[in-house]
Amino acid sequence: MKRQEIAAYEQAVQYIDEVPRFTAKHTMEQTRAFLHRLGDPDRKLRVIHVAGTNGKGSVCAYLRSILEAAGYRVALFTSPHLVSIRERFVVDGEMVSEEDFLRAFLHIYHMLDWDALEREEAGAYHPTYFEYLFFMAMVLFPEKRPEFCILETGVGGRLDATNAVGQKELTVITHISLDHVGVLGDTLEKIAFEKAGILRAGVPAVWWDTCEETTRVFRARARELGISAHSVSENDYSFSNFKRKTIDFCLHNLYDRDVTLTLHTIAAYQMENCALAVRAIQELETERRITPDQIRKGVADCFWAGRMEEVLPEVYVDGAHNEDGIRAFLETVSGHPGAKSLLFGVVKDKDYRSMVQELASSGLFGRIFLTCMRSSRALAVGELAALFGGYPACACEAFEDSGAAFHRLLDSRREGERVYVAGSLYLVGEIKELLSHDKF
Repeated sequence: MKRQEIAAYEQAVQYIDEVPRFTAKHTMEQTRAFLHRLGDPDRKLRVIHVAGTNGKGSVCAYLRSILEAAGYRVALFTSPHLVSIRERFVVDGEMVSEEDFLRAFLHIYHMLDWDALEREEAGAYHPTYFEYLFFMAMVLFPEKRPEFCILETGVGGRLDATNAVGQKELTVITHISLDHVGVLGDTLEKIAFEKAGILRAGVPAVWWDTCEETTRVFRARARELGISAHSVSENDYSFSNFKRKTIDFCLHNLYDRDVTLTLHTIAAYQMENCALAVRAIQELETERRITPDQIRKGVADCFWAGRMEEVLPEVYVDGAHNEDGIRAFLETVSGHPGAKSLLFGVVKDKDYRSMVQELASSGLFGRIFLTCMRSSRALAVGELAALFGGYPACACEAFEDSGAAFHRLLDSRREGERVYVAGSLYLVGEIKELLSHDKF
């Protein structure tokens, strides 16, 4: 590995994008050791740590929005990004600047042992893609002096780089489903065990009650640690009203009267994520009480890109990237009247056969356009088309290029037809990037 001269933001992004080619995930001990070399910056932060399979980003967004509505300064580290890598680093609601990104990148870069790396010595340390970005967040965020720092795990929890932080204020676990089974395990219990690895002694925990198997794992771990722990389920809220672009629902409050909240989304699944975030806020130790009015405002103001986001009139993109995500997506779509069409692409390391089955058997879409993304992880559109070919009732067209597919779908759109884009966050990102450059 050769040391490079990097002096521009674009060079830094290119370098990070190429990191997976020459490094592998490290042990938690190695991650903590490098964090210690950085001066243990995480100890200057009040960390809220969020893990789970589905809904992590949305829960983080609700947490951030509620805290900001209550007057707190918040830093947020999430993944993946949709268009710009800087989306992963947000402070006070704004992405970090290119200048700050480059400075944090170089801070990490100059701390690497380049003599050992260039000699390819055994054990020479270089962060992975995700580790590098996490370390950058740990450099950037303390400088901004946020009152809370929300960290979203990448994959898993127990061995995730973000779990290297020395102290936490609160841990939150979202909905659990079978995903990344090659890394996390092939049962819900095994996956729950990995997610439960973020729990800490002395730190309250809140989780979504996905099923008896996962909740049993979380309760057992909470008992071992002797911590305050609470589950949230569908019994903790009730749907009130669906308007054209908003959802009203009632949250059954643990400490006060029930609170009616308004979500500015058409995604029914966000009631679950919002309920979990609000319950987590109620467990958080804050200098001043966060009021129901502040919770209402935070919820109403919350926006999370790529999750049933309306990008053009009656055109929605949704990062439904696994089987459970597709089920939640279809639940929302089924509540929308009229004609519907879908643009779908998926990555090959997901259970795409089950996703195809769910979509094809739903009967919700008059037309389905299939495509692949620029990512090396994308499933070839020919293979995807062959799978849909097993469902003769589905009218499908295949496109090698997502932009061409999207243009064609809009050009052939019928009056009153709603258009959806789903299947992969990579696809959502490509369409959002296309929209930022092209006029429709």
